[in-house]
Amino acid sequence: MHRSLPQNKEALLKSYTTRLKEDVKSMLENFEEIIKLAKGENESQLNRMTQIEQDTFEMQVRAANIVRAGESLMKLVSDIKQYLILNDFPSVNEAITQNSKLFRTKQQECDQKLMSLRDDIAADLYDLEDEYFTSIYK
Repeated sequence: MHRSLPQNKEALLKSYTTRLKEDVKSMLENFEEIIKLAKGENESQLNRMTQIEQDTFEMQVRAANIVRAGESLMKLVSDIKQYLILNDFPSVNEAITQNSKLFRTKQQECDQKLMSLRDDIAADLYDLEDEYFTSIYK
């Protein structure tokens, strides 16, 4: 069910795809680096305490990068939802049409019942009125 999209919508969808790939890539790369740092394989000429502090700081920065990428993904989801709401008019119109038909049918049913009730009450009132005027107890 792929309709041809206007150029600006196509560009917007491509940007969503790019953002998704970049954020997931960032999360993955930062996570992999944290794992490497945690293993302590990075041997350098710095003394052990300085190396631990540097690794801890880098882990914190990478964790912050993961959080930033996660927030960016949440914003992307929000943007995609907004895009769908604003650009999915055919299905919105279809839902409105279906509801309109349903409500029209219900309205007709209620109108029929009310008219039937009106006719029954009118007949009963006519009978009562007739009985009243022909009664010997007036």
